[in-house]
Amino acid sequence: MAERDYADLLTGGWRALAFSPFREGVEIHWLERADDDAPSVALLKYAPGASVPRHRHAGLETVVILDGAQSDEDGDYRAGAVVLNRRGSEHSVWSSEGCVALIVWMKPVVMLGA
Repeated sequence: MAERDYADLLTGGWRALAFSPFREGVEIHWLERADDDAPSVALLKYAPGASVPRHRHAGLETVVILDGAQSDEDGDYRAGAVVLNRRGSEHSVWSSEGCVALIVWMKPVVMLGA
């Protein structure tokens, strides 16, 4: 795969990318998709009202909110926020207004909810 400069993601460059269905109301664009336990990087685009059920982090997850706002049981995170979900932590995620988040998973998450 060719290397790409993703600096424009922070200034709206994600709008030109193709997204695929991920979960109901959530689309994904993979920047780096691991087939095993290696780190993966993706953009998640939440429609207003979309959510991801409760899950556990098997490794550190780093989230950068690029647009809109995302929420979990610990609070609301607006564009520019950086969220670290440490190994072993659990939460569900939703977006009332919709959002785009850049996410780095050190290991795949374990889904706990439906």
